[in-house]
Amino acid sequence: MKLSNKLVAGLISLSLFSLPASAQSTHTIAQPGYYRMQLGSFEVTALSDGTIPQDLPKLLTNTHPGEIERLLNFNYQESPVETSVNTYLVKANNKLLLIDAGTAGAYGPTLGHMLESLSNAGYKPEQIDAVLLTHIHPDHTGGLMQDGKMAFPNATIYISKPEVDFWFSEENKQKATGDLKAYFDFAEKNVGPYLKAGKVKTFTAGARLFPGITPLASPGHTPGHTFYALESKGQKLVFMGDIMHAAAIQLADPSVTIQYDVDPKAAAAARKAAFANAVKDNYWIAIDHVSFPGIGHLRAEGAKYSWIPVNYSSYASGE
Repeated sequence: MKLSNKLVAGLISLSLFSLPASAQSTHTIAQPGYYRMQLGSFEVTALSDGTIPQDLPKLLTNTHPGEIERLLNFNYQESPVETSVNTYLVKANNKLLLIDAGTAGAYGPTLGHMLESLSNAGYKPEQIDAVLLTHIHPDHTGGLMQDGKMAFPNATIYISKPEVDFWFSEENKQKATGDLKAYFDFAEKNVGPYLKAGKVKTFTAGARLFPGITPLASPGHTPGHTFYALESKGQKLVFMGDIMHAAAIQLADPSVTIQYDVDPKAAAAARKAAFANAVKDNYWIAIDHVSFPGIGHLRAEGAKYSWIPVNYSSYASGE
């Protein structure tokens, strides 16, 4: 059977993300870092910021004894799991809209490659008209700044009002403890310069931002976490940000949460609702921490779900 180049690339990508770190080659292989697809009249390009290992047994919460290890084993994985950081570029109505901005140098050399991927896809940072943030965590906003300067000098940054109100509240910052406190400093560092320059626009979810692009409230992971629904010519894709961090676990058990969630209970409820809606209406979804390019469909299997990636056939998460 002859496989297309896209299918071969997809299978290679799936294998790399499934192998334990000890079995992966230490040889660095050059990758283009972008994947392009058409949705109606809009062009969507997934941009890789890179990957980073995540120690899921230490990070995941609301789990059952042995659940993480069992599901990782079922999916031919072991912790730490190499986790993607994806961003997305939408070319719509002669505008270039970036959804999330990656990490820049916030988490080491295996991440921070979004601008490189953008260049490989044929675009420059100064061409970006708007950056639509799902939320203000540093792995989504670090790329807004480059060498102390605004990486997207001609862009307007769109953020939900609840998100800005939370992270730029001095009262909330003083109440914060542990890792959460550091996120307030990251918000000031990465988003603050755009705020001071008058380049941030806040919005209320549900109000269309651009033709065919509507923000949808999905609070929980952060207070103002936002999806962006892209619709054109009867087709639909919803950018879901951090609705899921560990596909092998959270597809099988959507109630599992992660230490990064500001409100874990609300995050789990948002995930369950998002998964159910995606299955019911059969639309594309894009998720920032599913193996690159992070675009696919969901299929329900009782209370569990399968992820059907855009590039290849399918793999099931859960038993």
